[in-house]
Amino acid sequence: MTGLLSVRNNLPGKLILLVQLALSAVLLAVIWTSGLVPWKYLAALGIVLFVLFGVLFALQFLKNRLYIVGIIISVLADIALIFGIYYMIQANEMLSNVGGATYKTDNMVVVVRADDDAENILAASNYDFGIQTTQDQENNQLMLEDLQKVLGKELDLTEYENVTEEAQALLDGEIGAAIYNEAFTGIIDESIEGYSDQVRILYQYGIETEIEQEETNVSVEEPFNIYISGIDVSGPITTNSRSDVNIIMTVNPNTHKILLTTTPRDYYVTIPGVSGEQRDKLTHAGIYGVDVSMSTLENLYGIDITYYARVNFTSLIKIVDALGGVDVYSEYAFETGGYSFQQGLNTLNGEQALAFSRERYSFSSGDNQRGKNQEAVLTGILQKAMSPAILMNASELITSVSDSVETNMTRTEMAKFINQQLSDGASWEIESTAATGTGDNQACYSSGSQLLYVMWPDEQSVAEISTKMQQILSGQ
Repeated sequence: MTGLLSVRNNLPGKLILLVQLALSAVLLAVIWTSGLVPWKYLAALGIVLFVLFGVLFALQFLKNRLYIVGIIISVLADIALIFGIYYMIQANEMLSNVGGATYKTDNMVVVVRADDDAENILAASNYDFGIQTTQDQENNQLMLEDLQKVLGKELDLTEYENVTEEAQALLDGEIGAAIYNEAFTGIIDESIEGYSDQVRILYQYGIETEIEQEETNVSVEEPFNIYISGIDVSGPITTNSRSDVNIIMTVNPNTHKILLTTTPRDYYVTIPGVSGEQRDKLTHAGIYGVDVSMSTLENLYGIDITYYARVNFTSLIKIVDALGGVDVYSEYAFETGGYSFQQGLNTLNGEQALAFSRERYSFSSGDNQRGKNQEAVLTGILQKAMSPAILMNASELITSVSDSVETNMTRTEMAKFINQQLSDGASWEIESTAATGTGDNQACYSSGSQLLYVMWPDEQSVAEISTKMQQILSGQ
């Protein structure tokens, strides 16, 4: 009779255990559908959860008070399982949000002088609008059609050969407003000192364009190239802009080797499908879309680039801080942004990593050394991200990067790559290299006749890098 009473009295404990069993099943199902965790780890976790349930459930049939301990442990297990389910769902959502990018955004703007009285685009309906006639004509036309719908009238237009002449005309009072792609703002700032501080955006219109994906048989289980583009803009990560960081990551999952190749932002190259035979800065290729930057680098090195990842500078701070800081090797001791960096290994937080990556004036080689420092930061991030230490910061990392990073690698491909890395458990050998060249002042396709600093490619340097890439891909 006492035993029967005990069983009845322990009914709440048994219900809690059934909840634990259900949560265990849900967690295993979420992990299995994510594809992130190898089967051997999933099976081991399943065994642990089943044994834990069995032991705690058995305690509920004891006549002494030990069953209370079982209830307490079960409640704690339930809480842990709920958190595990929550973070796995977050991880899946993050991969889905970051991956599978299929479009790019051009943010077309109407700007007026900073002291202009117009408070909105309707107040500027009678202005003389300036527009450039050389680049980005398709987006210009779409912007004009939108403005005519909004204002209900044809615009008074003054045409200029390039966006720099248009911007100068606005400042000189020749026109009341200027229409152009916001991605060109960086080019204007290069030619007109303090331009951005002298104007303000009165109206903007986003144009989304699908990025054409090449049909390939490449898998993340086989060697591949991924282009990493570092941009410095506010707003959506999809917005076209100059690419100040241009790194090709050549990955061989079979040999666990990675080659990081930096190409200087000022490299003087042709932009396929855009500039014809005329040369332009590599950074300007990003104005026309990440796919154009990829084509430019493919043309330069004679390679195929399957994937890309765009990272905003602000996301660098988030990623590094979410990882709990990274260890970065510096070739030189220098100071910048209020921080001091020693020659050798430095442990950096997000703000420090950003300052380290941006500095170029402290070095005689300027942008070349900045490129190497960016590679060093990326190496530190990769090494931390591919170590067990990432598990300690997984939740913060998941919530930090989803709105600051985008890639055309699908959620399934990213999950498969992570699964393979966890399954192998091998360390990666990361090597860095950087293209070199000779500084000069030349006219660029995107900026017209204005002479800008450029870097003529060192053909031998490019050829050696191309060979090295092929060696990594082929497993040599």
